[in-house]
Amino acid sequence: MMELRQLNTFRMVASTLNFSRAAEALNYVPSNVTMQIKALEDELGVRLFDRLGKQLVLTTAGKRFLTHIQDVLNKLDEARSVVHDNENLSGTLTISANEVLCAYRLPVVFRLFRSLHPGVRLIFRSVSNQQLKPALFEGAADVVFMLDEPIRSSGLAVEPLLEETFRLFVAPDHPLAKRTVLQLEDFHGEVFLTNEKGCPYRTMFDRSFEKEGIDSITYLEFQSAEAIKQCAISGIGIAFLPEIVVEADIERGELVALPWQIADLHVYTQMLWHKDKWLSPIIKSFIEVASEVISVDEESETAK
Repeated sequence: MMELRQLNTFRMVASTLNFSRAAEALNYVPSNVTMQIKALEDELGVRLFDRLGKQLVLTTAGKRFLTHIQDVLNKLDEARSVVHDNENLSGTLTISANEVLCAYRLPVVFRLFRSLHPGVRLIFRSVSNQQLKPALFEGAADVVFMLDEPIRSSGLAVEPLLEETFRLFVAPDHPLAKRTVLQLEDFHGEVFLTNEKGCPYRTMFDRSFEKEGIDSITYLEFQSAEAIKQCAISGIGIAFLPEIVVEADIERGELVALPWQIADLHVYTQMLWHKDKWLSPIIKSFIEVASEVISVDEESETAK
C-alpha cells in the first residue's frame, strides 16, 4: 500500500535528482531511499526514474505522477499549517536559478531566510534558463529566479526584483581598453565571449548588434559566466556579462568596462512561482525575504 513517507521521498528525489542528497535531506540512509522508490514503482507498475549514465532523470510517468503528488502534499502542508504555530515553520522549500543568480544574488537571501526559519529544509538546484519555467510547471521547484527581459505568463506569477546592467569587459592590456570612445568598426576582428545560443541575454546581445549593423561576429561560446570572465581576464576576447559578475575583478584591476552602451537591453532579476500553487507560510516567507533583500541591494547600488 502506498505510504505518505514514500510520496515525500519521491518528491525529494524528484527535486534533487540524486538518491544520496535526498537521503541526506530526509535523514535516511541511501539504501532506504532506493528501497522506498522501488516499492513505489512496483506498486504503480511503472518506472519513475531513469539512469542516463550518472544522471538521474524523471520518466514521463514520473513527471505526471509528480504533478499530482505535489497537489496532495501541498494540501497536507496546508492542513498542518492550520494546526501548528506558523512562527516555528518547518518543511521543505525547493529553489532553482541559473549560475549567475545562484552565485551573486541568492546567497544573502538564503542566509537571512535560514536565520529566520532554521527548521525549514532549503534545497537549491542550479539549472539552465531553459529549465526554470518547466521546473515550476512540473512541480520540481517552488520558486525560481530568472535573468531575462520582463516575463509575461498566463500560468506563472512574476515579480521583477532588480534591473541588471550588462556591459562589455576586457583585460587592461586589451587593445580597446584605453579607448574613451568606440565605433562599430573597432569591433571588427575581435572575439566576443558569450553564453551559448538559447540563453536569453545571448539572444538580446545578437539582436542588439544586428540592429547596429554587425552581422558577422566571431564568438567563443560558454555555458558558464565564470569561464567567460576568466577568459576575458586572460586576454582572449571581449566578455559580455552582467556587472554583478565582475565587480570584484574590476576593483582588483583585472578587467575594465568598454565605453559602449548596448542598445535596448533591459534585463531583470525576476522571481517566479506557479499561479495555481498553494503558497504555504514557508513559501510566502521566502518570497517576502527575497523581495526585501534584493530590493535593499538595489537601493545600495543606486546610492553608490
